Amino acid sequence: MTANRTEAYEIINADGTGPAVILCEHASNHIPADYDGLGLEPSARDSHAAWDPGAEDLARRLSEALDAPMIAGRISRLIYDCNRPPEAPSAMPERTETIAVPGNVGLDEAARAARVARVYAPFTRATSDLIARRGSADTPFALITVHSFTPRWMEQPRAVEIGILHDTDARLADAMLAQEAPGRQVERNAPYGPADGVTHSLCLHGIANNLPNVMLEIRNDLIATPAQQDRIAAELLGLLRPALARLKLGEAHDA
Repeated sequence: MTANRTEAYEIINADGTGPAVILCEHASNHIPADYDGLGLEPSARDSHAAWDPGAEDLARRLSEALDAPMIAGRISRLIYDCNRPPEAPSAMPERTETIAVPGNVGLDEAARAARVARVYAPFTRATSDLIARRGSADTPFALITVHSFTPRWMEQPRAVEIGILHDTDARLADAMLAQEAPGRQVERNAPYGPADGVTHSLCLHGIANNLPNVMLEIRNDLIATPAQQDRIAAELLGLLRPALARLKLGEAHDA
């Protein structure tokens, strides 16, 4: 699989011609040295607050199985969350759940603009360019974003295991939810939904380009090991392949 990498992002399988483009905005917890760790304890820098554990490994499995080009963020979402627009407070959060982020407190306009230029702008530009290149091939495809979430939030357990999220375009989500997922708790727009501000990438890169799109949220205790990632990837492909074929995207109907 071909790949290219910058500080802000990595493109995996750039020449893939399958029925999707895959994004993994929260693939890394890397904090560049000049941010001095944002004043966080090591445990916080390694926690879900800084990235989506397991999401990149899962996304890479989907990318390979679908021959789909994939873009992975290479800088922690605590520096800049590429699934948020620059004006959103959560793009550079001062706090996430119970974790305070000292290095994000009181950022002035210049500091925020510098992070936009360093992280968000190159990530979104690379995504737009990749989608434009795929579009020029005149082969229909979807946009899929891959995330993970914690089993508990603010001490409250979450029963949902796989979330199928969408904004105003529910074509792909509907087609996935029409499939059976025996023994698995799969829910629409859970544990988050559009009202939580999590569909920025879907709107910016999917809806704006009239691409069927979906955000996949996987509970991170289900994708903690390679064997678990293999299993969940297979389950997701069992939902995705028929859904993509139903929408007549790429060559999914021949898969």
